Amino acid sequence: MDTLKLFINGEHVEAENGRQFERHNPVTGALATTAAAASTADAMRAADAAAAAFPEWSAMAPGVRRRMLLDASEALKARGDAIVEAMKAEIGATEAWARFNIMLASEMLVEAAGLTTQIKGEIIPSNRPGSTAYAVRQPAGVVLAMAPWNAPVILGVRSIATPLACGNTVVMKTSELCPRTHALILEAVAEAGLPKGVVNAISNAPEDAPELVETLIAHPAVRRVNFTGSTRVGRLIGEISARHLKPSLLELGGKAPFIVLEDADIDAAVAAAAFGAYMNQGQICMSTERIIVVEEIADAFVEAFARKVETLTAGDPTEGKAPLGSVVNAAAADRIRELIEDAVQKGARLIGGGGSGTILNAAALDGVTPQMRLYSEESFGPVTSIIRVSDADEAVRVANESDMGLSAAVFGCDQARAMQIASRIESGICHVNGPTVHDEAQMPFGGVKDSGYGRFGGQWGIAEFTDLRWMTTQNGGIHYPI
Repeated sequence: MDTLKLFINGEHVEAENGRQFERHNPVTGALATTAAAASTADAMRAADAAAAAFPEWSAMAPGVRRRMLLDASEALKARGDAIVEAMKAEIGATEAWARFNIMLASEMLVEAAGLTTQIKGEIIPSNRPGSTAYAVRQPAGVVLAMAPWNAPVILGVRSIATPLACGNTVVMKTSELCPRTHALILEAVAEAGLPKGVVNAISNAPEDAPELVETLIAHPAVRRVNFTGSTRVGRLIGEISARHLKPSLLELGGKAPFIVLEDADIDAAVAAAAFGAYMNQGQICMSTERIIVVEEIADAFVEAFARKVETLTAGDPTEGKAPLGSVVNAAAADRIRELIEDAVQKGARLIGGGGSGTILNAAALDGVTPQMRLYSEESFGPVTSIIRVSDADEAVRVANESDMGLSAAVFGCDQARAMQIASRIESGICHVNGPTVHDEAQMPFGGVKDSGYGRFGGQWGIAEFTDLRWMTTQNGGIHYPI
């Protein structure tokens, strides 16, 4: 297997001093990828290249950028097989999850292509005679993009597509857990004919990440930062960005509540809850972490949900024989087992579970209470809590107890009532009679509270990655008081 290099100014280059790091398959332990380990000097070179490319790219006609982004969408799909194999090897993903990533990410590039001609301004009435005032949006500059491993193609493309559409150039710091997958994305985009330096990618050894990130944020040409990942790391990135007065878009952790009201369609609720809790082994920021069930319907729901959970076994994704694949590494698997054991010891009833190593079957804990770690900690794995409540008001209170607020769902046949309850939930996203896991390229995606701030997607993404300027022209004389 070839060593993965850095991608700087349109060229694949080795890291300074030839440093490298390795990523191993979470299931077999076999070597998955050897990648260049960038230094701070490499990071500066990447940012310098992006800065040098900015004047030409930002001045390019929107129709030209649109054609390139459409070509990038096709190039990404053409790399589908290679991306599938990389996701299986680096993060233990199933083929179904990898193919879904490619499909949605290609749509994101198409959506971004459409945004190139939607970066609009307006004329504002002025109180000064003869003056015409404009509000104008312009590209911000170099964007630092950081995407995680769990939905690497979707979130990798999302981190760069709208910035590029808006006329910015990009440095992407790839994930240490899936450097080859992220590199394939950048290669596809670059292949679409973008000028050298418009997109750059640096991979890094895990221990070097803090210094590299601070170096890039501090670089004078970097004007925007976007990060998707854990709340713990996002908080650090937000603090560094604030010190350097760089706006940051942070999409962080989640503890998504799924409220089941007494008039819910049980079969529909079970199907949506299982999808939301266990798709990609529960390793999605929107994953259903808490099923909050009104007591009147709880026994019937849990009985039906248990039957579904028992069918969701995990297996080696390279064999493709099970609906679930591997969690990302042994540490994640151990932590999930600890959360389950803690809940059982404190009185919760285990539904499903089992497996070995990083291969974990779906699990649910009925009767989870605040004394259990699983009640408040994000599991980021194939396990969900079932919390029984007396009524809708208590359900909303429990849903809002979490410090996080990304996605949520409410199930009930009276949609007007369900919508009213949804409006009381503290989250950036909420679906009535739909799963907590849902994404579309054109939607405003982001959270509140400890789930971050800012919005990816559609027109809302344009606001994040452009500068709004007030400009005027004067068509007549001005009387000055001095």
